[in-house]
Amino acid sequence: MSKSQFGMIGLGTMGRNLVLNIADHGFAVCGYDRDTAQQQRMISEGEGKAVSVATSLSELVNNLEKPARIMLLVPAGKIVDAVLADLVPLLQKDDIVIDGGNSHFTDTNRRYTELQNSGIHFMGMGVSGGEEGARLGPSMMPGSNLPSFNAVKNILESIAAKTDEGPCVAFVGNGAAGHYTKMVHNGIEYAMMQLISEVYGILKYNGISNDEVQKIFTEWNGGELQSFLMEITGDIFLKKDDRTNNLLVDMILDKAKQKGTGMWTSQSAMDLNVPIPTIDAAVSMRYLSAIKEGRVAAAKKYNSGNNNNIVDKTELISICKGALQFGWLLSYAQGLDLLQQASKTYNYGVDIAEVLRIWKGGCIIRSAMLNDLRKAYLRDVGLTNIIQSDLFVSRLSELRNAAVELCSIAMKASEPVAAFAASLNYFDANITAQLPANLIQAQRDLFGAHTYERIDATGSFHTDWK
Repeated sequence: MSKSQFGMIGLGTMGRNLVLNIADHGFAVCGYDRDTAQQQRMISEGEGKAVSVATSLSELVNNLEKPARIMLLVPAGKIVDAVLADLVPLLQKDDIVIDGGNSHFTDTNRRYTELQNSGIHFMGMGVSGGEEGARLGPSMMPGSNLPSFNAVKNILESIAAKTDEGPCVAFVGNGAAGHYTKMVHNGIEYAMMQLISEVYGILKYNGISNDEVQKIFTEWNGGELQSFLMEITGDIFLKKDDRTNNLLVDMILDKAKQKGTGMWTSQSAMDLNVPIPTIDAAVSMRYLSAIKEGRVAAAKKYNSGNNNNIVDKTELISICKGALQFGWLLSYAQGLDLLQQASKTYNYGVDIAEVLRIWKGGCIIRSAMLNDLRKAYLRDVGLTNIIQSDLFVSRLSELRNAAVELCSIAMKASEPVAAFAASLNYFDANITAQLPANLIQAQRDLFGAHTYERIDATGSFHTDWK
């Protein structure tokens, strides 16, 4: 029996669909999952394809061509370490292991370092696109080193999403760069989703029906806001609930959950002193949404949300559209700034323009905006933030007005728009030459002798304020 060219450990939704995708592109795949039900499901779905299923790790390894190429799609954390502990002793020099889950970049760095001198290649690779992307073409962000990437390049390029600029996969950078890039991707995703939800809240507060909201989002998806998230948001407002025949979105409890990648993004940004307030606000709002009982009780005490200052519908829709463009652009700006600073700090060697290229197809945050973002980084390889790019100065200046209007409308109505407010303040702070932080430095020097710098001399100074 001929051996398989690729192995998959973890046959859940993502793993199973990637197996089928790989097989569809002419590669024989052997899968393994400790859950026998998942094994049987893979056998059933892979019928008629070059797909086989092993019943143990040793059988999987024995069924693969050498050097073995194996991907892990198992839950991040201790499970990855447990699988590696059992798998690595079965491998030989030049075999390659790809962790395709949402592992924390620090774990990936540790695993990469541990295996670096063993002769076994280890790659951390972010995979975006969900179930549909895995089956039909995801965006993939592999990090490690070029020899490791080249060992699986032909398979990854064949199964990746395709755009006018090629397959949506490329060597992202050294070490844990792949998982760091995916973490930032997810942070941007949190922000974009929160901004959409805040627009939805304002539209609903002002009496716009679900049918109208659906038409608005669908129309926006045909223009500047064209994106995967806008597309699926429009679709959500078409789905009826089987139990009540109401729209399903109205039957879903307003408690947003998370798997931690947004929080990791905020934590890393704090460590690197990079401001990402829109992403931070999105993470915080998920926490706030979770305290449903407390919110309901407080709403009764404060008579929240009963302001009758309803805005003209046509004007409101236009304001929301402009504000959403503004917020999305600054969500990308913050994430890319963080990725660039992390690349410098950790010596990842990330090419931001190339990351934007592979995000253009297959991934959750793909949008029409990525074309202009990529142009900006191609035009200026030293660009640190799109706010400074001449390509965006007039656009952001114009869109700021919509963000101001939206925040004003929302605050008068007691409708929370934390992500929009954070975006607006982030932008204003970035274009303000003189911030009042000089007073903070004076305070710090007075109570803690922390010193300060002067505008008319170099060096650090301390004053006896008393």
